[in-house]
Amino acid sequence: MDRLDKVLSNLGYGTRKEVKALVKDGMVEVDDVTASDSGMKIDPEISEIKVSGEIVNYRKHIYLMMNKPDGVVSATFDNYDETVVDLLEPEHQVFKPFPVGRLDKDTVGLLLLTNDGELNHRLLSPKWHVDKVYYAEIDKAVDEKDIRAFKEGITLDDGYECLPAKLEILQADEHGSKVHVTIQEGKFHQVKRMFNSRDKNVIYLRRIKFGPLGLDEELAEGEYRELSQEEIETLKKV
Repeated sequence: MDRLDKVLSNLGYGTRKEVKALVKDGMVEVDDVTASDSGMKIDPEISEIKVSGEIVNYRKHIYLMMNKPDGVVSATFDNYDETVVDLLEPEHQVFKPFPVGRLDKDTVGLLLLTNDGELNHRLLSPKWHVDKVYYAEIDKAVDEKDIRAFKEGITLDDGYECLPAKLEILQADEHGSKVHVTIQEGKFHQVKRMFNSRDKNVIYLRRIKFGPLGLDEELAEGEYRELSQEEIETLKKV
């Protein structure tokens, strides 16, 4: 059970003081009865709440898919740069979602945001072996030796031994390569450092899949949408 003012405040209907004013003005109903006490205890998942005659869509958790743009950091706050949370509408910011893992500032593509801490942990923990697939463009030709090295596990510059990864060559010649990379970790600059260990540089990186979800191609960079219930359930089964 939660206080009515807390529930409405968390959903973006104003501060508790503002919600109290709404109740005082008779603008809030609980189960078709006009509320008289903003501190009344309710079960928001059972009771029907209306504000100004409109039904309140209560959600404890929020799940978003974003096509992260270049130059934005995967954080909830940053002193210098724009964050992915800054790109959200106020109606979504009130849920205080946080990015599931991170994409480098200059990496684009699929980023999930949620305030569901349990799901966040499951998706990021290496023991659950959740695949993350990237499309990358490389400055040199990628070959079978690189594929074997990724499969065996790349050792990064700091001595960290990566889990085996899948490298698929889409196109390769003396001018460079286009590849797909599948990893199950998320170390700082990991994909870039894996190629650096092979004396190659990533010049473009885009995440196209996280677990069972692929990037919605209808989302332009900087756009986002809520996950469907089916997508949420699919993630929770990971």
